[in-house]
Amino acid sequence: MGIVVENVSKHFGSFQAVDQVDLEIKTGSLVALLGPSGSGKSTLLRLIAGLEMPDAGRILLTGRDATHESVQDRNIGFVFQHYALFKHLTVRKNIAFGLEIRKTPKNRVKARVEELLELVQMSGMGDRYPSQLSGGQRQRVALARSLAVEPKVLLLDEPFGALDAKVRKDLRAWLRRLHDEVHVTTVFVTHDQEEAMEVADEIVVMNKGRVEQIGTPAEIYDNPASAFVMSFIGPVNVLPSDSHIFQGNGFDSAHPNVFLRPQDVLVDTQPNGTTVPARVSRLIHLGWEIQAELTLDDGQVVTAHLTRDRYDELNLAPQQRVYVKPKEAKAFPLHYSI
Repeated sequence: MGIVVENVSKHFGSFQAVDQVDLEIKTGSLVALLGPSGSGKSTLLRLIAGLEMPDAGRILLTGRDATHESVQDRNIGFVFQHYALFKHLTVRKNIAFGLEIRKTPKNRVKARVEELLELVQMSGMGDRYPSQLSGGQRQRVALARSLAVEPKVLLLDEPFGALDAKVRKDLRAWLRRLHDEVHVTTVFVTHDQEEAMEVADEIVVMNKGRVEQIGTPAEIYDNPASAFVMSFIGPVNVLPSDSHIFQGNGFDSAHPNVFLRPQDVLVDTQPNGTTVPARVSRLIHLGWEIQAELTLDDGQVVTAHLTRDRYDELNLAPQQRVYVKPKEAKAFPLHYSI
């Protein structure tokens, strides 16, 4: 097993940052720690790295107890959000830094640096300084520097958070390809659900210092373990169980909130006996799909996502009368509702 976290807790004064977390990360996997601000994901990453010490529990890395080991002894690569490159050193010198302080022979340093420059698609840029690079290029250099010492584990704290949307998307695809080449056990922190879904083999959803659910992107999205997970992963309508749209679906006061994905809202222009009336409040063109905001007769607003073909077939217009029903909805016990 690559990383094992056993009953780990961490306080900062009266604030419980990590609360009795158990987690196993397989060797060679790419795992996302996903959650809102304050959920404990970055603290957990720093505990694994040795940048923080747990108040309770232990951390095993590649089979050994590393709970009280120093950062240097853990053989971990750590990539920060804001690159943390040495501004006065060239790209080549930045990548070589960790090898040089370990007194690696010069010929091996040179060969490893050139290998990594090619791996991160920056051959020919080794003599540039960080100020001469774009944000995406700087982040690739930071990753190369972390990989130079051949770590057993690579940790990334919001690695693309400081970049614009287009660069972020390009780097996500690049990180996935890079991981498939090097196979180093990788854990990255993000609050971006799309980023986690696109890149990770497995997602660890965190909330208030605890793990809410662990699973593949498909498992997390299709079978959320709690109201929090369903509301945090992907768009969702949260409606009271007595809303008109759920008439006859068996929801009761034990399930005060019902969760309905926008793509699971079926829309038609004619009633069929199982639908309820609504009015088109707004239509938003998102390119590959249309988002329709619909107001039910009870005043509830429901968002529906329609394919372009379905939208063209319905020929919808603002203020048009339509008829809707849920294809699939989920409810959770009262103590799990948000």
